[in-house]
Amino acid sequence: MRVGIVILPDQRWSEASRRWRQAEEYGFDHAWTYDHMGWRDLVDGPWFDAVPVLTAAALVTSRIRLGTMVASPNFRHPAHFAREVTALDDMAGGRLTLGLGAGGMGYDATVLGLPAMSPRQRVDRFAEFVTLLDGLLRDGSADFSGEHYRAVDARSTPGCVQRPRAPFVVAANGPRSMRLAARFGQGWVTTGERSTDLGAWWQSVAELAKRFDDVEAAAGRGPGELDRMLSLDAAPVFSLSSAGFFADAAGRARELGFTDVITHWPRSDSWYAGSEATLETVAKNVLPAIQQTAPRLGPPTSTSRVEPR
Repeated sequence: MRVGIVILPDQRWSEASRRWRQAEEYGFDHAWTYDHMGWRDLVDGPWFDAVPVLTAAALVTSRIRLGTMVASPNFRHPAHFAREVTALDDMAGGRLTLGLGAGGMGYDATVLGLPAMSPRQRVDRFAEFVTLLDGLLRDGSADFSGEHYRAVDARSTPGCVQRPRAPFVVAANGPRSMRLAARFGQGWVTTGERSTDLGAWWQSVAELAKRFDDVEAAAGRGPGELDRMLSLDAAPVFSLSSAGFFADAAGRARELGFTDVITHWPRSDSWYAGSEATLETVAKNVLPAIQQTAPRLGPPTSTSRVEPR
């Protein structure tokens, strides 16, 4: 099993750079940051854009995979984002993984003054976003005319270092988004269903994993073709509340068929409040054991796997 960590873009680089370097030194397989213009009650505090943060992270690391968790159609256009993706993958030496999501409600959905969207409309937009981004990154150019996005002779030259493009990890809980994950993704990521009860949350994760089995099979993707990632901190208990709790959560995810789990860098308060001492203990004592419980499959969401149809 592989283990990743999210480092929120809420610190100036003078502090944040230490975290990205340490994530690699600790032995995490992948590190991510949120792609928001502002997030929940942290919108009033320091907050930095995902693309320059990942660019800087690429320049202070050499092994760890880097990515968005998850890139948002709320404020990104695929034609411009494709240019950012090609630059990021180049600067990271082919270590970029793109986490993609439909974009939710909240600050990102209102800051540009756009009309409110229903869940169905957000998934419609997401389908266009993923389709156009995939085509641009694979083919180098694209024309597209949809309800939400248009592109005229858009380009992505010289393309990604990874061929045919940087891998996609698609966030999905609903059936339509799951089908997008099975069609375009090299991986699927879920947060489970929102719940204040830990047992109920794990039950929802199990049900979603079973549902994705069926979607994956219907898309002609065989068992094990797609990486399966679980964001542990969508649960009502922070995964780094203790080293033992983290080990138990990772083990439970493995039993449900997940290839990767993702935690968050502890913050001093509010969201993901915890201790960096616990993170250090997990890195030293728990991480090696977790990573040895299954054969290492190479870079997460590797493009060497069957390509999406």
